[in-house]
Amino acid sequence: MNSRQSTVTLMRIAWFSPLPPVRSGIAAYSAELLPLLRERHDIDCYTDAPTASGGRSAHDFVWIHRQHPYDLVIQQMGNAPYHDFQWAYLARYPALVVLHDARLHHARARQLLQQQRPDDYREEFRYDHPRTNADAVEYAVEGLGGNIQYLWPMLRALVHAARAVAVHNPRVADDLREEYPGAAVSTIHMGVPAIDAAGAARDGIRRALTLPAEAVVFAAFGKVTAEKRIGAILRALAALTSEGVNPYLLLVGDTSECPGLAREMTALGITDRVRVTGYVSDEAVGDYLAAADVCLCLRWPTALETSASWLRCLAASRPTVISDLAHLVDIPADVAIAIDLLDEDRALTTAMRRLAADDTLRGQLARAGHDYWRTHHTLEAMAADYETLIADAAARPAPSLAGLPAHFTSDHGERARRIARTFGLEVDILSS
Repeated sequence: MNSRQSTVTLMRIAWFSPLPPVRSGIAAYSAELLPLLRERHDIDCYTDAPTASGGRSAHDFVWIHRQHPYDLVIQQMGNAPYHDFQWAYLARYPALVVLHDARLHHARARQLLQQQRPDDYREEFRYDHPRTNADAVEYAVEGLGGNIQYLWPMLRALVHAARAVAVHNPRVADDLREEYPGAAVSTIHMGVPAIDAAGAARDGIRRALTLPAEAVVFAAFGKVTAEKRIGAILRALAALTSEGVNPYLLLVGDTSECPGLAREMTALGITDRVRVTGYVSDEAVGDYLAAADVCLCLRWPTALETSASWLRCLAASRPTVISDLAHLVDIPADVAIAIDLLDEDRALTTAMRRLAADDTLRGQLARAGHDYWRTHHTLEAMAADYETLIADAAARPAPSLAGLPAHFTSDHGERARRIARTFGLEVDILSS
């Protein structure tokens, strides 16, 4: 046992998160991190349904916790629908909440409105944003949400109900501490495993995708969405092709949220230069990274996330291009080329032109990026941060829930109580 292991107290932890086979970045994150934390802690995973990865149904949590209380609940929170089930547990079981997205409005609005709970949504929005015009909530109620919802993150209730909050970016942590004085907010280095992007895999994937050996292949990884700036990437590819450059584009990810992709490629005349793989397994990502010469890891609008797909590109020693976002300003200039959002098309085309022509520049970015991953973003670095944070969060008292919107603190059992009373019964199985 090493010195770090000998000073850690074994804890019993309930871990709420999607897990594989769910196609979610946070599911993959949990699957990669949990084996390291389980070396020191007894961890049960809770999901919205039992999984082959060992996750229990969250419906089992309450009675298991009553029989044998957990030392700490950890909630991995993000914007995908896979996290909807977690909101019901946040107030009654105060947790260490790890925010993968620091803007949750669009996901929370979707959930409450799909459940036909517009009054709960209004109450929560007004609690979360007391200084905002109360009528702003009606944008989403009337179906006019979209990108405007990024203006209001809808985090106050979640932060106030948590024992502690963690994010993956120190600037985001600073902003949250300023917005929510008194909240315990910490930073965790996001980590990803080492990736072997070997030359043999490169040749095999390129042949399978009919990518010319002499072409410069740009690639984007993860679910294909407008926020990944796919439109700007396609326009830049078309511009370079018209200049006589020989670029190709590899889109590795589910395209279900980008129904206009084929139409846009056809309109730009670049269908023959784009390869779309659809979803690929986590195990296969390394092979597709090997086939890429440059990775395009763009994002706007942003929920202030830290991109695991970008980190995987660094781990695989691939040069990268990112969006120049305020919370990413501390990334050194030699690690990635940052694109100005106010001049995106021109800046992206210029960056791709330079990288297509300059193999030396690609090599420099690849080496600097890999060094940056190895110094800051390994799984081991992330697990070490978790160890410190777990001990701190478990020692914190449960927060006061005074003033939270009623739908957070209610057990929603009043209807059952009314029915029981008609039979002369008083039943309250949910009392503490």
